[in-house]
Amino acid sequence: MTTTFNTIGLIGKPNHEGAGTTLQRLYTFLQALGYEVLVEDRVAEQIKSLDEDAVVELVELGKRCDLAIVVGGDGNMLGAARVLARFDVAVIGVNRGNLGFLTDLNPEGFEAQLEAVLSGQFIEESRFLLEVAVYRHHQLKSANLAMNEAVLHADKVAHMIEFEAFIDDDFVFSQRSDGLIVSTPTGSTAYSLSGGGPILTPELDAISLVPMFPHTLSSRPLVVDAEKEVKLKLSQENTDSLQVSCDSHVVLAVLPGDEVIIKKAEKRLRLIHPKCYSYYNVLRQKLNWGSRLY
Repeated sequence: MTTTFNTIGLIGKPNHEGAGTTLQRLYTFLQALGYEVLVEDRVAEQIKSLDEDAVVELVELGKRCDLAIVVGGDGNMLGAARVLARFDVAVIGVNRGNLGFLTDLNPEGFEAQLEAVLSGQFIEESRFLLEVAVYRHHQLKSANLAMNEAVLHADKVAHMIEFEAFIDDDFVFSQRSDGLIVSTPTGSTAYSLSGGGPILTPELDAISLVPMFPHTLSSRPLVVDAEKEVKLKLSQENTDSLQVSCDSHVVLAVLPGDEVIIKKAEKRLRLIHPKCYSYYNVLRQKLNWGSRLY
């Protein structure tokens, strides 16, 4: 078989029966086609007759593979993406979650579509991530990446915080609200959408700033060029500890007076889709567009 890929990595949802079944089918299928297959160590026990040399950590998998297949939901894809974006590895998903905006392949019959992808029949997208850093007295305290969004919020529910927002050091607004969602186009159909933010199509080089329950009726979402740097200055008047969540997975602690810098990361994720993929078809299916009103 003529192929674009040689070494394929399998990543999945640990301790999930459905994901385990799909991982076993994928492993058997790819082995039969003659590919070298590596398996993330967290899900290795879900695959029978697995060679110990094929079990690797996620970083090693990213270094050695040409293609990574993520079995699970969008959360699993996001977790893998924050690591795999550092390497030149293509990524495709098999949906074993709920909505599955990022996981295209159907677990009940993925073989035909996957075989076509492996033979070079696919659409490739380059999705950017956000680099999120917390500074205290001009010193870097913590940093991480976000594929969907970075969210500034209090560590208590329904608790207002005060902050100022700058774009490339140009003052934009001050705000009292539950927080702020800074989203990529990939994340515009996730938490940002629930907060009233706009849907940004994946090819746009833009980020959105979506206030969370602002204490003013005039506050609205703002879309800016992704090359801009977003800086959030936390007021000293905040009395409680604050947080910045990256994709709801990684939490960075923030204190009153800290600065949060959010900008486009240098590394991008290579996301692979079958040839039949249509972003607008995904929106129609996942958001029930065009369904009957009565």
